[in-house]
Amino acid sequence: MDKHNPSQLSEIHRNALLEIARRSIEHGLEQGAPLPVAAGDYPAELQALRASFVTLMREDSLRGCIGHLEAQMPLLEDVAENAYSAAFRDPRFPPLSSAERKGLEIHISVLTPAEPLTFGSEEELIRKIRPSVDGLILVEGAHRGTFLPSVWESLPDTRSFLRHLKQKAGLPSDYWSESLEVHRYETESFS
Repeated sequence: MDKHNPSQLSEIHRNALLEIARRSIEHGLEQGAPLPVAAGDYPAELQALRASFVTLMREDSLRGCIGHLEAQMPLLEDVAENAYSAAFRDPRFPPLSSAERKGLEIHISVLTPAEPLTFGSEEELIRKIRPSVDGLILVEGAHRGTFLPSVWESLPDTRSFLRHLKQKAGLPSDYWSESLEVHRYETESFS
């Protein structure tokens, strides 16, 4: 394992997280709240403080995506909270209905800790970005945006990826500043 991704999850742990996400969405439909999870009932790998994103797809279209960029709680609790939030709190979509359960796909991305990139120009930044590997966090004052590594599938060109990320952060696509911060992270994604 490399330093960016120190602990890959086993298939059993991945399946447990997918089940927690599914149950949290079901609990949300029935109770209007995320699934309460007792971290102590699960293996240490799922109790580790790690950040995650949960993406919901339906009929090949995004139906919700919510997550944390920094570890705030045990991974299994993070997944339960993010699954509920992706289904019911993503401001881009109405809350998930019972009828939408069928055909709902759950994708989980577990993040490595973000590390800052150092660069003196946009060209140097572009050379440091690793397409299809890096998720990026862009910060400029109050402006902030992130793209998971999975976004490379729809934006495979590094310049385009960066331009769209600037726009997501509320900045012009050609924006440049010496104070611009960019951090990178990797994900372990599964569904």
